[in-house]
Amino acid sequence: MADRQSGKKFKVFIPLLFSVTLAAGMLLGFKLRDKQGYKASYFFSSGQRNTVQEILNLIRVKYVDSLHDKDLNADAIAGILRHLDPHSLYIAPSRLSSVNEDLEGNFQGIGIEFNIFSDTVNVISVISGGPSQEAGLQTGDKIVRVGDSLVAGNGITADRIRELLRGPKGSAVKVTLLRDGQLLPVEIHRGIIPLHSIDAGYMATPDVGYIRINRFAANTYREFMDTMLVLQQKGLKKLIIDLRQNPGGYLDAATKIADELLSDDKLIVYTQGKSYPRTDYRCDKPGIFEKGNLALLVDEGSASASEILSGAVQDWDRGTIIGRRTFGKGLVQEQFPLYDGGALRLTVARYYIPSGRCIQKSYKKGIEDYDEDILHRYQHGELSTADSIHFADTTHYYTRIKHRVVYGGGGITPDVFVPLDTTHINGALALLYTQNTLYNFVYAYYSRHRKLFDEYQDAADFSKRFHVSDDIMQAFRQYARKEGKDSLPAAGSADEPELRERLKAFFARQRWSTEGYYEVSNAGDPMLTKALEQLGG
Repeated sequence: MADRQSGKKFKVFIPLLFSVTLAAGMLLGFKLRDKQGYKASYFFSSGQRNTVQEILNLIRVKYVDSLHDKDLNADAIAGILRHLDPHSLYIAPSRLSSVNEDLEGNFQGIGIEFNIFSDTVNVISVISGGPSQEAGLQTGDKIVRVGDSLVAGNGITADRIRELLRGPKGSAVKVTLLRDGQLLPVEIHRGIIPLHSIDAGYMATPDVGYIRINRFAANTYREFMDTMLVLQQKGLKKLIIDLRQNPGGYLDAATKIADELLSDDKLIVYTQGKSYPRTDYRCDKPGIFEKGNLALLVDEGSASASEILSGAVQDWDRGTIIGRRTFGKGLVQEQFPLYDGGALRLTVARYYIPSGRCIQKSYKKGIEDYDEDILHRYQHGELSTADSIHFADTTHYYTRIKHRVVYGGGGITPDVFVPLDTTHINGALALLYTQNTLYNFVYAYYSRHRKLFDEYQDAADFSKRFHVSDDIMQAFRQYARKEGKDSLPAAGSADEPELRERLKAFFARQRWSTEGYYEVSNAGDPMLTKALEQLGG
């Protein structure tokens, strides 16, 4: 009886044993195939011959000269993607980490901001609470060695410095600093370093809060909520959200913030594509600022997720959109990992804001023309006058509450137009900006006169009381001449007020980071002034 039962049990397990053996064999086969160099063929496994792959293989094996597979693949990929939209792209393995870090909102490193000038790595600022601050690094330190590598006086690049300083959390890196003429060896234990997406959050007036968002990353919503809570404690009743030059990012981050501004179960945006059925994103919880005057600042650099947020606010007549027509990106990308360690960011759907419009601008004339769209707007006068705005899609759409006419097919057109201010920028000043002459001078001057700035309580106090003196201007001119900047003589007396304003803002950035910079530079900003007028602030 026992033998018969054992036989029955064995028969029951025969199919299972066969399945396990088959699976193991398949796995071994794939492993052997990968080792023998047939990985590329796995993607084309539909049973049909693929001409592109066939040609590439023939070139590799039969072509008269030797070729680099990397270059061949890159050219083939670029040729294929040229037939798609401008936002479908291949991300090389060497770039993927930095691209992902930007959206994830953190990286693993030592927590400093540095700049390279005079062939020396200068510590511009040290992140509060980060590994470098714990190790004792200070603004003004110069890094001369990282481990055994000399990084001073040998043409070191910023990318190479990042490569040397970054590494896994908890790992140690030894650096040699030059401080006050003395060499100082320091060991730093790397950590998780945040990449903040909120540049500034402060009270522009006693009841108007200001928040600047530089991108929509994984940490943006949390940062936004933290900033809102702080500003509400300071008396926030009205709000300005600055989205200028914000290129977008995660759709989820934008819809979460929109949910905090819109009430009930309002539609925020929906996406739809050939292989992606319609997906609605709606408000699903009480928001932190559903009532109260609201203004959003936008310009030609506001794209994608920035347009989702501003479009939802405009379509529900929730606030006032102020500035210039936005970029016009209404396509949704999904990122797919590839065998080579890179990724394909492929457009899979379009998004539509509550009025039903898609604000993606046309790319029928090719990627080159698409990339030059902002230049075309400038040449046609659109950045200077609202009457020059051209709508590619003349279909009338209507806002959901007040039924105002709005347009699609090329960005969000603001409710209140503010022209680009070009009166203070000429070629000489532009060279001083692009050559980093102003910022390098500010760093050098601040490092030598740090106590001068300690008397100011915060950026608001600094904005009110600090003035760039004639002595500072003289020191700047001497510095620029010493650095051999031939653009300075062309900057005449009419440019001096602009130079003083920029220097003051850069000093504030050096002392209080980006929040200090915007709090000072916004003091005379035309778009922010217009927003305060609209809000009655």
